[in-house]
Amino acid sequence: MNKEKNNSISSILINWYQQNKRDLPWRETSDPYLIWISEIILQQTRVAQGLNYYLRFVGRFPDVKSLAEADEDEVLTFWQGLGYYSRARNLHFAAKTIVSSFSGCFPRNHDDVVSLKGVGGYTAAAIVSFAYGEPYAVLDGNVYRVLSRLFAVDEPIDTGSGKKIFSQLAQELLDEQNPGIYNQAIMEFGALQCVPSKPDCAVCPLQHSCLALEKGVIGQFPKKRGKTKVQNRYFNYFDVRVGNSTLLKKRIEDDIWKNLYELPLIETSENVLLEEIIQNQVFIEMFPEKKSIKIQGVPVEFKHILSHRIIYAKFYRIDVDTIPLKLLTECRQIQLEELPNYAISRLVSKYFEKNRSKRVH
Repeated sequence: MNKEKNNSISSILINWYQQNKRDLPWRETSDPYLIWISEIILQQTRVAQGLNYYLRFVGRFPDVKSLAEADEDEVLTFWQGLGYYSRARNLHFAAKTIVSSFSGCFPRNHDDVVSLKGVGGYTAAAIVSFAYGEPYAVLDGNVYRVLSRLFAVDEPIDTGSGKKIFSQLAQELLDEQNPGIYNQAIMEFGALQCVPSKPDCAVCPLQHSCLALEKGVIGQFPKKRGKTKVQNRYFNYFDVRVGNSTLLKKRIEDDIWKNLYELPLIETSENVLLEEIIQNQVFIEMFPEKKSIKIQGVPVEFKHILSHRIIYAKFYRIDVDTIPLKLLTECRQIQLEELPNYAISRLVSKYFEKNRSKRVH
């Protein structure tokens, strides 16, 4: 590659960044812990949404020690609403590793950082470049898009060969004298200027260097090999009430929302009616005395979209005089006002929010 052209692109990006960057708290610190938290939050979350979660999370867990010593349920509670809860579990695990293996000090070495659970090459590069000025190029979705358009790279970004090509491109463009600022610049450029759909190329400072623009094929980049098939799932929840209490059950399977609490659930292979559910053997085991339960009205229904799954959920309110033994042993009975103390999925949270808005008690 042309080194002079690379230097020009890097310089333009940094100048653009200094004039257009958003004022964000994690950009005002060199604390690797705070940078780490921000990067993990922003992996699957827009900045506008993630900012308040970041402030709330670091307000409660301001350093590695406080995070490592916290109970996992509390960590998940502070993560509630962000989704992809494995990120929070990995943060917690990695914080304990830093305490046990690095004497509580966030590691400086890139290889040590990337060894932490949940920290991949991108996150490690971001941390060591922002915090320590180490010359490692970041490569996230925004960077893939900018590079693929600048150099009209036909190789799909979701292939091994594509990742290798883009990794090399990113490292060659890196301003090694100012790696942190450069990395921030190219990510911000992708987020604000070189956006996925209909970028304003007329005002782009890199328009004369962009091969995709020159060829009139901006919309074709970046290229991907294929999409992951979306799976439909059908959840039938039971809000079992005794007075002002309900039941929560912790998800312990290696599945979505692991270690979060939810209402007792029967998952079916398709959308089914209540008449079919009450004939289900699992339901019969949950409620062996059908005459002693009262199922209220029509279910509350939600369509909840995740990255590779669509959850079709129905929530049934069931009033009982006493909690059946099976549910009593598998679930935790709580008062409704205690709900904020438990990390629950956004889907279940939406149900309770809707109930509150209807003043259902």
